[in-house]
Amino acid sequence: MIPHPPRAPVKLDDHRTALRRVERRLFLRGGLSLGALTMLSGCSLQDGDTVDKVLWAMSRFNDRVQALLFDPNRLAPTYDASQITKPFPFNAFYAVDDAPEVDGGDWALEVSGLVEDKTPWPLARLRTLPQAGQITRHICIEGWSAIGQWSGVPFRTFLERIGADLRARYIGFKCADRYYSSVDMASALHPQTILALDYGTTPLPLEYGFPMKLRVPTKLGFKNPKYIMSMFVTNDYPGGYWEDQGYNWFSGS
Repeated sequence: MIPHPPRAPVKLDDHRTALRRVERRLFLRGGLSLGALTMLSGCSLQDGDTVDKVLWAMSRFNDRVQALLFDPNRLAPTYDASQITKPFPFNAFYAVDDAPEVDGGDWALEVSGLVEDKTPWPLARLRTLPQAGQITRHICIEGWSAIGQWSGVPFRTFLERIGADLRARYIGFKCADRYYSSVDMASALHPQTILALDYGTTPLPLEYGFPMKLRVPTKLGFKNPKYIMSMFVTNDYPGGYWEDQGYNWFSGS
């Protein structure tokens, strides 16, 4: 067997022109996708080389562009009850039989970070706050969508009630199924963002995230965590389950 010569180290200059070409094409198509760039360049996010750093930098650039384009007053489309998808699909990184069963009687939302009131919030206390409902479309990054009906506490109302620092950059969430995610403050304050407690006219079923789900209709589905156990307000980037594996963090309109 003829030995192969050692592979030359990757140099950023060797890829700069090609990466710029790919970046321009994808940007013109509607946004920079880290996953698409990874496939086109043949690189692994685990390699730790200079090209990986460029790809991550492009994803962060994409986040900044989307944040600048985000309109806090623009509403996501709403629908009639007759248009609700039945049954609304279950979606997670595991089968529905593995969904966590949370005891609603013992559950209380833990609050921490840049907030004045860190008192836990059981379900009964959350239901004393103003409630809002919506029939909006859940858009999955896998390519499907479905229309559902959620209701709960407007997130802005809750953040104001606990004395959250509304100038902070992020709000992170930890869930009973090991999922975690985070959103920007502007999206959290959007009038359609709610802490969903009900689906339809009943408390959230197990498969839809009981006892509480974040509903952000201006973002892709994976930015809507279910089975929420705690949340924190911070200026430190919190990442997310899929975001830390290469999904675009902002993922919104």
